[in-house]
Amino acid sequence: MEYLDFEHPIKELKEQLDKTVSIGKETNTDVSELTKELNSKIHSLKKKLYSNLTPWQIVQLSRHPERPYTLDYINALCDDNFIEIHGDRNFKDDKAMVGGWCSIDNQTYMIIGQQKGKNTKTRKYRNFGMANPEGYRKALRLMKMAEKFNHPIITLIDTPGAYPGIEAESRGQGEAIARNIYEMINLSVPVISFIIGEGASGGALGIGVADKVFMLENTWYSVISPESCSSILWRNWDNKEKAAESLKLTPKNMLKNKLIDGIIKEPLGGAHQKPEVVFKNVKDCLNINVKKLHSLSSKKRIMERIEKFSKMGVFQD
Repeated sequence: MEYLDFEHPIKELKEQLDKTVSIGKETNTDVSELTKELNSKIHSLKKKLYSNLTPWQIVQLSRHPERPYTLDYINALCDDNFIEIHGDRNFKDDKAMVGGWCSIDNQTYMIIGQQKGKNTKTRKYRNFGMANPEGYRKALRLMKMAEKFNHPIITLIDTPGAYPGIEAESRGQGEAIARNIYEMINLSVPVISFIIGEGASGGALGIGVADKVFMLENTWYSVISPESCSSILWRNWDNKEKAAESLKLTPKNMLKNKLIDGIIKEPLGGAHQKPEVVFKNVKDCLNINVKKLHSLSSKKRIMERIEKFSKMGVFQD
């Protein structure tokens, strides 16, 4: 288990517990009382620590390397094999964006999401979950396919942002994201989005215009990352914690500002502690909401979607 900086007190107690159990086995000594006491301390410390997380600590948890990624959710949620579809029919297949058909509780879905890598090799292969224009164009192609066959769409958001490279900009990164936003608002089928990790800027919004948007408990959603915000305002990353606080990027802030529709609980310590619990919570949320959305006509769903996003923010003519 990998521990974050603020989790070191838990790590120390865990090491004490492991050492106690090891000594008990080696010396054939009864250490049950001591292990019980240490387990109680660990649980109390976890409750205290994770019930008072700062925005920056939530950002750190959302990036935990052992946290489940999009393909983990797809493999856990789908009833049978996931049929992945590749390419944007224009330039190439973007490995940072995955998508295809799957069945969940006998309902067919088009499921799309950003995929990060679990080690150096796969992170490079997946471009750290940062999609190029062809990734967003692939996602839109799959959404249009789902609309053609009248099946609902699930999007799983986990990206530090759309890829900002010169080659991405030259191929129309901004246009690709803007096109997705425009087209998604008018999709005739139900669309449900889950933010499972990082939800940064247009990179997230490019697949995030949905009837219902849910955030996992230890995720963030913002126009910019705390580090980038700090570098713009203070010319360094030293104020990233202050930036995270000011951006109001936590699920509670997002729900309070009516930018999302709900928060999905995670196990104590984050989704990586008990992934199966998170998978079940996401599936339960999905099943409840897709039934509600299916009960509406496509015209009413589109009108409600337009109204939902039109109410966000403050503007003047």
